[in-house]
Amino acid sequence: MNKIGNATMVFENAPRVIGNYSIVGDKEGAGNFGQYFDEILDDDTLGERTYEKAECKLLEQCVRGAIDNAKLSPLDIDCVVCGDLMNQITSSSFAARSLNIPYIGVFGACSTMAESLAVGASLVNAHYANYVACATVSHFSSAEKQFRYPLELGTQRPPTSQWTTTGSGATVLGHGDKGVAITHATIGKVVDWNVTDVNNMGGAMAPAAFDTIYQHLQDLSIGPDYYDLILTGDLGKLGSEVLIDLMENKGIHLSSNYSDCGQMMFKNNQKTFMGASGCGCCASVLNSYVLQRLRNKSLKNVLFVATGALLSPLTCQQGESIPCIAHAVSLKGEDYV
Repeated sequence: MNKIGNATMVFENAPRVIGNYSIVGDKEGAGNFGQYFDEILDDDTLGERTYEKAECKLLEQCVRGAIDNAKLSPLDIDCVVCGDLMNQITSSSFAARSLNIPYIGVFGACSTMAESLAVGASLVNAHYANYVACATVSHFSSAEKQFRYPLELGTQRPPTSQWTTTGSGATVLGHGDKGVAITHATIGKVVDWNVTDVNNMGGAMAPAAFDTIYQHLQDLSIGPDYYDLILTGDLGKLGSEVLIDLMENKGIHLSSNYSDCGQMMFKNNQKTFMGASGCGCCASVLNSYVLQRLRNKSLKNVLFVATGALLSPLTCQQGESIPCIAHAVSLKGEDYV
């Protein structure tokens, strides 16, 4: 079996990143990674009548951008694997309708980028596909409407809240010996520590991130310093602190090689409280800043750990706690595989 330990897949054929693309809104573009994104929107409606239609169009544009970046056409893509935060992952399904590519819809909330990469890498590694596009998307306005309150109400945001990213990231995986490689994926378990506050996503997701990172390190018999960067998303400031404490309790010290996409996305003066969240946060950071640094060799080895809160508006209204999950994917620069 191409498996090590309890939960980690080994990709012996090391699928390569042959194309990628990132699109964000103007608030995200004004943050810390503005120079790295491929496209920054000046109109977050994208000319559409609703924010939901805009989210769908945003994802489609991003997938097409990644395919173009890979110097391929949609006809070359064997499968697109994607998901989002909307009910029944409608943004992904409607985008797939327009793309006219075989489609696997996945839902991991904000862990979807790592989940889609794990699925896509499995298909390429096993030679079930030559090229797979992996993607996700989120939109501040559609997420607020679904999970919180309509923007027109002007509801006050509590200090523990995060700002849902308007953005999308897409990665095209394929065969070869050139480009950033995906070497391992650790599939997370659903973890629920009985958090019920929907405005504290970082605190709810941190135990899931801890569980997956700890499992990954145990499976590979390595320490956290094996990686140049361990990158979570999107725990935000509070969730990152909780994760560090949980790891410390196990005698594992996350040091200067640990960062969180949600904590890094925005500048302090942008008033996002605990930072960014949403599927598009870690997806856009991965498909811009991280992949660029892997390519220019300022990073050699990255553990990308996307985290997701598996709640719905209905479960919140019924007083349920928030089950969470995290999936981890190992990426290496082409000279270090």
